[in-house]
Amino acid sequence: MSSDSPQESTAQKIAARELQKKTEQQAKDRERCDKYVRNGLHRNVTVQFLLERLIQLGCPPPPGLIRCVDCGDKPAAGGFGVVEEVQTAPTMQQRDGSDSTTTRKKGNCFQTQKEIDSLLADHRDGKIKIKLLPEIFLCQQHLRDETHAHEAMVHELIHAVDMCRTKMEPMTNCIHMACTEIRAENLSGECSWIRELGGGRMSSFAGHGAKCVKRRAALSVKANPNCSDKAEEYVEAAFERCYKDTFPFDRHPNLR
Repeated sequence: MSSDSPQESTAQKIAARELQKKTEQQAKDRERCDKYVRNGLHRNVTVQFLLERLIQLGCPPPPGLIRCVDCGDKPAAGGFGVVEEVQTAPTMQQRDGSDSTTTRKKGNCFQTQKEIDSLLADHRDGKIKIKLLPEIFLCQQHLRDETHAHEAMVHELIHAVDMCRTKMEPMTNCIHMACTEIRAENLSGECSWIRELGGGRMSSFAGHGAKCVKRRAALSVKANPNCSDKAEEYVEAAFERCYKDTFPFDRHPNLR
């Protein structure tokens, strides 16, 4: 005989139904996001242009560069990079004469904020060195529509271009991070006047783009524990030069 009470049995059934609903919704979100990515790769001229420029710059995108993932409660449309850890503190084997460094790469394309914070803390303590690897993820449950998904793809591809053409270290150099975020916000279309007006964030047409870029870039920089305390200052310091930088476009894409 089962020892479960009627109340426990009912609670288990409810939990099972909720889990099934969540699993079904995740599958729908993933299917929708994968479709957006395919359409972006095959139809969106800006996405295609950026991928071609990465090849021309000597950084051919690896298979599966852009992936859809379940980001949980993380309030973002997507993200860039997987942190590669290079261990510098000697292990027991290293004391016995083996190689002094080892490298470990995260196996999935999405890292939690807790994992990233831990790696950054170890880096600050001198235990490891870290490097950002070019991988792009889209948060499948937070994409409003295909336009939103393609803007997120362009945003993250701008980061990939920046990582390819320079020796920037956005995880540890806050000015570097501010610059690439300014460029990505500016060139992706995420600060278009239509979006700002629809979101009720535009009080006037004059200067709305710069204000939006600063606001959104500062939010991204704040997400980096190394830079959160002075995010606005880093954005201001990098803004004039990086806002004008439209590479690899010859002019701002919205003006083409």
